[in-house]
Amino acid sequence: MTPERVEFTADDGLRLVADDYGNRAALPVILLHGGGQTRHSWHETALALAAAGVRAVSVDLRGHGESGWSDSDHYDLTWFARDAAAVARSFERRPVLVGASMGGLSGILAHGEIAYPLLAALVLVDVAPRMERVGVARVIAFMTANPDGFESLEQAADAVAQYLPHRPRPKNLGGLAKNLRRGEDGRYRWHWDPRWMTHDHKTTPEQFLSRMHAAAQKLDIPTLLIRGGLSDVLSESGAREFLELVPHAEYVDVMDAAHMVASDSNERFSAAILPFIRRLI
Repeated sequence: MTPERVEFTADDGLRLVADDYGNRAALPVILLHGGGQTRHSWHETALALAAAGVRAVSVDLRGHGESGWSDSDHYDLTWFARDAAAVARSFERRPVLVGASMGGLSGILAHGEIAYPLLAALVLVDVAPRMERVGVARVIAFMTANPDGFESLEQAADAVAQYLPHRPRPKNLGGLAKNLRRGEDGRYRWHWDPRWMTHDHKTTPEQFLSRMHAAAQKLDIPTLLIRGGLSDVLSESGAREFLELVPHAEYVDVMDAAHMVASDSNERFSAAILPFIRRLI
């Protein structure tokens, strides 16, 4: 299935690019990637969802992939959540939102704070209000480790392999290439605006946790939390704390996956998400 390239407009006029899979009249499912990724990270999941009878729309978050870069430095989590709400409001019926990491946090805020009530259901992929600081710091260290980029795709693949030792190094680097852009100097850099990582968020961890808890408590919709069993970003205790905040939420632990669950173990991820989605159709 070849998706249709579509565009949405953010509240500040920024262009958001997406791939649209499946029946346009079916239940819409918005797919929001994690920080530093692009909409292409959801390709296999989008195909599985479309085959299951829903409309899967995988979006490049602002400053990522082909979406616009903000001249106004609008890169705090509120703007990502506002983008999620803008996309969700474009459909005639309430959509389901599937969000990994930063995409999931955006989903919590979009429904629980920005535009309540907004969604028909929410799927969180290895993210909850309380995350492990060591794991988050390791992610940030990887993303900021090569500001001057890479000489080749192979060099970038080596960096990814070192960061994700549990995952086999791909022989075909076509998928990795979609997460990189080649500059005029010939070097490959990650496909996101560097200002996103240097933005001053001006929020303490305590303020962040309080805000996310308040939004999560308004998740009065079907909710599924999927955790990677090898994750160092979302711990089992962090997941259990979320389940206490949202008692009706369902929970699946994908034992052989780390933080990027859908990429690490797509077959098991699909097995976790598809039954939940089918009940909503």
